[in-house]
Amino acid sequence: MHRIRIGAPLLAALLLTGSSAMAQQDAPDGAGAAASAEALVDRLAAGDFAGAAAGFDERMRAALPEPKLRAAWAQIAAQAGAYRRRGAARVEDARGHTVAVVPAEFDQATLDVRVTLDGAGRVAGLFFAPHVDAAAAAKADAPAAYADSSRFSERDVTVGEGEWALPATLTLPRGVAAAPAVVLVHGSGPQDRDETVGGARLFRDLAGGLASRGIAVLRYEKRTRAHAAAAAARLDGFTVRDETTDDAIAAVRLLRTTAGIDAAHVYLLGHSLGGMLAPRIALEDRDIAGLIIMAGTTRPLEQVIVAQADYLASIGAASPEQLAPLREGAAQVAALTPADSARSGLIMGAPASYWLDLRSYNPAATAHALSRPMLILQGGRDYQVTDEDYAGWKAALEGRSDVTFRLYPALNHLFVAGEGPSRPSEYLTPAHVAADVIADIASWISARAARRP
Repeated sequence: MHRIRIGAPLLAALLLTGSSAMAQQDAPDGAGAAASAEALVDRLAAGDFAGAAAGFDERMRAALPEPKLRAAWAQIAAQAGAYRRRGAARVEDARGHTVAVVPAEFDQATLDVRVTLDGAGRVAGLFFAPHVDAAAAAKADAPAAYADSSRFSERDVTVGEGEWALPATLTLPRGVAAAPAVVLVHGSGPQDRDETVGGARLFRDLAGGLASRGIAVLRYEKRTRAHAAAAAARLDGFTVRDETTDDAIAAVRLLRTTAGIDAAHVYLLGHSLGGMLAPRIALEDRDIAGLIIMAGTTRPLEQVIVAQADYLASIGAASPEQLAPLREGAAQVAALTPADSARSGLIMGAPASYWLDLRSYNPAATAHALSRPMLILQGGRDYQVTDEDYAGWKAALEGRSDVTFRLYPALNHLFVAGEGPSRPSEYLTPAHVAADVIADIASWISARAARRP
């Protein structure tokens, strides 16, 4: 669970934090960008946060001044372990921006430090992501056995319009005149349409698996990824609605007007933060046919973040000292009042307006008030969204004939199978969503779609 480029709560299907503000200027040459990015990582590793922040552009200095940069690095160490070494930077183009990517090895994981530089050589973006080498990436690109491409087609579509329009993919089953359909809603962070996390592509697996079973799927780039610069420039007053809700509703409405879709059977599937927010989204769109909640938390987000860190400490992945910034951040969130809604600066990667928006929302209580059918899915090895959250959904919804619960003892937060206590490092291994999850979701949707008037 975690991220959103400049301003992300530590909660999405990952183990890292990040921030970014993309510059629109011409970038430096490849060698210069690589050298600058390597120097930045060296400064962070040496604890020279003032020196690192001195190379930021104006927006980055405002978003990540020295104290917040120090805390962000400590949060990464709390999740990925102690820093060991870095590799040589590679330079790539990212939607017209030059980005230098530095592989950084920590005790528990290797991360890619992605550094965007403006034309003056200043750091205009900083983001941490799981490192996947070329061989692992190729393996991860291979489709799951349950995704039969002969049974579906895919085409590019656009979710929303205007400045926030999002590139998306519609996966349509072949030979179905009016298919039931599902919109996929990301966890927090600047997620791509596949919800790529290390070696897993949860949303791509869901799309291929469900479409092979007669169900259409719409997945889209998250706003904080597709429009990183614009989102970063509007952090004041930034809320969950800006991050997730508006775009999810736009995606649902697009499906209802798409040929080949059964407009009466459009469902919403949310993972992690998306699962937490699914009842809130359905409250705003009363025509959503039902909800699938995958690893959705019912606890306050700041509490979940601290609980994650405590777990990592318990398995030797972090020290109490490394956890201190998270505890301090959680205490700051708890102390917020409505008068802080316009407060500038970030707390644990997000503005006060974001945390206050979440505080006003109770996922389980909202779900209880909805009359829509729901499927609640939970991995038994998930240390990010845990049995405590699953129990929260059960307490609010158990006994309702239109709510189904599924617990998968061997699965982690990404609904990938494993053994023993779950660790952040397992997310880096190429793997697919368990076939049982695909089958259960498909059966649940198909059973309801078959009850057409």
